[in-house]
Amino acid sequence: MKKYPVHHYTFRNMKQIIFCLTLTLLFFAVSAQKFHADLFAGIANYQGDLQGKRFTLSQSQPAIGLGTSYDLTNKFILRAGFTYGKVAGNDKKNTTAKGIEFRNLNFKSVVTELHLALEYNLLDLSYRDLSPYAFAGVAAYHFNPYTTDVSGNKVFLKPLSTEGQGLAEYPDRKPYNLTQFAIPFGTGLKFMVTDNLQVGLEIGLRKLFTDYLDDVSMNYVDSATLFNARGAQSVGLAYRGDEVGGGSTYPAEGAQRGNPKYKDWYYFSGLRISYRLNSNRSGKGIACPAKAHTVY
Repeated sequence: MKKYPVHHYTFRNMKQIIFCLTLTLLFFAVSAQKFHADLFAGIANYQGDLQGKRFTLSQSQPAIGLGTSYDLTNKFILRAGFTYGKVAGNDKKNTTAKGIEFRNLNFKSVVTELHLALEYNLLDLSYRDLSPYAFAGVAAYHFNPYTTDVSGNKVFLKPLSTEGQGLAEYPDRKPYNLTQFAIPFGTGLKFMVTDNLQVGLEIGLRKLFTDYLDDVSMNYVDSATLFNARGAQSVGLAYRGDEVGGGSTYPAEGAQRGNPKYKDWYYFSGLRISYRLNSNRSGKGIACPAKAHTVY
């Protein structure tokens, strides 16, 4: 299969840049004594051709993350972290798109992400016990969609070129990269449990620049061409309607398989815990009594 070293080089550099920025953030945070250790636990999900709703708990999978954050001011926080989660989609459970059950497609993928973001608290937590907040930034993530065949074996989908990616007969369909950029953004509500401990409920969306998170995007390619290039397994997993009585005939070349008009999304929702490691820092617990006379 033809390789694209320029693209891989770019994505590898992006991961290295974010990693270095994370280490830099950690260094300055520790030296400035404004460092927080962050933990995220919740669920991951996606929106795409096999899951039509932008946000739903259906088919959600577990997610967990570790990170660090740095107080730039009382309201602005620089945060970085690593998140691990799983996403999944299945035509049998897709309640949004109608008339596509005959495809019988499904996928799962582990998503690993490095992100760097700026967070803004609407209220000053030096005076308040809770505040809404929002964040936005940049991320590099890795995915690798797979399914299980009729025998229950795990099969990764990218090498099968199910929509003709990388085949000479379809030069406009390039293989998709498994490591890409994303734009993370979201909102939440955080609570001050103690002077050093914050707990937040958060929803974070990821704007992607690929439609192949689920390995579904465009139209069916010719089955004979696909068979000759990638074998019977590729043809069998590009269209699985024969497994559920949707029809044993492989769709004609050009028939709609997915919708390339809209890119895929994934998102993390859950609980975010942030703990200030330097308990001697002058913060909410010290400042509030002195300022209480002027706050009404």
